[in-house]
Amino acid sequence: MTTIRDVLGDSLAVGERFRLRLEERDGRLVAAHPNDSSPLDIAVVEGLDRLESRPPAAPVTVEILGRVVDGRIAGRLVSAE
Repeated sequence: MTTIRDVLGDSLAVGERFRLRLEERDGRLVAAHPNDSSPLDIAVVEGLDRLESRPPAAPVTVEILGRVVDGRIAGRLVSAE
């Protein structure tokens, strides 16, 4: 049986990594979710100490976490290169 959690997990891509361009919105670094079926954008909330500039000029690698922050799916900065 498929649960709502299964469907949302697939569309949110929890645990997957993406190269994303970040922008600052409401004091947070945010990116559009790369999955068109995702109902949430991504808020990068971990690993921000790796950034030299905020927001970074180039895309960064972000891993999707399994929690929601300020109405967005949380992400962790994996690489700023």
